[in-house]
Amino acid sequence: MKELGQEHFYNIGVSYKKADAETRGKFSVSKENQIALLKEAKNKGISGVFIISTCNRTEIFGFANRPCLLIELLCDFSEGTPKEFSSFSHVYQDQQAINHLYRIGTGLDSQILGDYEIVGQLRQAFKLAKKTKTVNAYLERLVNSVLQASKKVKNQTKLSSGTTSVSYAAVQYIIKNIPNYNNKNILVFGLGKMGKHTCKNLSEYTKNKQVTLINRTLEKTTAFVKEHSSIRQAAIENLTEEVAIADVLVVSTGAEKPTITKKHLTENKELLILDLSMPENVAHDVQDYKNISLINVDELSKITDETLAVRLAEVPTAENIIATHKAEFNDWLNHRRFTPAIAALKLSLENIKNDEINFQKKKISGFDEYQAEILTSRLIQKITTQFVKHLKDDNTSVTESIDVIQKVFQS
Repeated sequence: MKELGQEHFYNIGVSYKKADAETRGKFSVSKENQIALLKEAKNKGISGVFIISTCNRTEIFGFANRPCLLIELLCDFSEGTPKEFSSFSHVYQDQQAINHLYRIGTGLDSQILGDYEIVGQLRQAFKLAKKTKTVNAYLERLVNSVLQASKKVKNQTKLSSGTTSVSYAAVQYIIKNIPNYNNKNILVFGLGKMGKHTCKNLSEYTKNKQVTLINRTLEKTTAFVKEHSSIRQAAIENLTEEVAIADVLVVSTGAEKPTITKKHLTENKELLILDLSMPENVAHDVQDYKNISLINVDELSKITDETLAVRLAEVPTAENIIATHKAEFNDWLNHRRFTPAIAALKLSLENIKNDEINFQKKKISGFDEYQAEILTSRLIQKITTQFVKHLKDDNTSVTESIDVIQKVFQS
């Protein structure tokens, strides 16, 4: 980061806090487009950037002279527009952006409090940025600090106690709203992380033995079913036929366009569809069929659980852990910022010292150069130490102080 220039660390994004599932879907960025976005950022000279795109949020963290550069990137590689962004977005700068990343990484900013699926998504996002070579030392240090804080929150608090996630909420919705759910035909379409978690939650929280799994890649389905013998697999070619006999359809396909449309459905067949995808993968007009019930991510996230009360009580402890890690990061950041200025100050004082000793040698007979060297070196050390103490003080504006040092000693 060019701390002494005009560049700032920004976070720009669209999340569940202001945008509904449909709007978030417009700003969702596919894996392919994430790579293209990072490469374009690099071409534009952005020194460090990464992007997170999940069912609950799409956010870019990066360095720029103006946040609009990051906003343009997001709009260029998604279907969202700048006008929509201005209505549903947030823009954070420097410490606000840092704090936001800590809250995301510890589950405090999850749509369901304490949902730790975001941690794996953060790791993957950063891994992709490293592979694309859009990571700098600042981002490396910050994300590592966030992940350390996340691990401590998970291990030392009950913020993630119980099982509360979108996939868990989907299964709870089935349990609470479908009579005799253990005897119903449940079809899971898509075997990404959400699909896997849904299957596992169905196995753990129900006694249903009539779960069928369909995925575009047959090999993945076969491997998963081998480990979960109670689940039946079906071919993608038989999707319509399988939907026709299903009582519940869980869609977690993660495609750019709807994978379930009217053509897959029978008009008079009663069917509950849970769409866990982002962007939404079930066409809205399926609701034209009066026997179809369509529930999306936002509806599922409203489901509460007794564990949430426990989690809320843990928030202050989690925030204290964040504060400790954030303080350590800011110490590193400030040290990184003022070290060059202190080195320049010391060099400037050394030059003044050498000039003055050379002058006094010529002027004073019997001048003790050795004693003068010891005395002035100790003075320089004391002066630079005082400056370091000043810069480390919480009430000090590091940027203003560095500017003064540069103006006085480097002019």
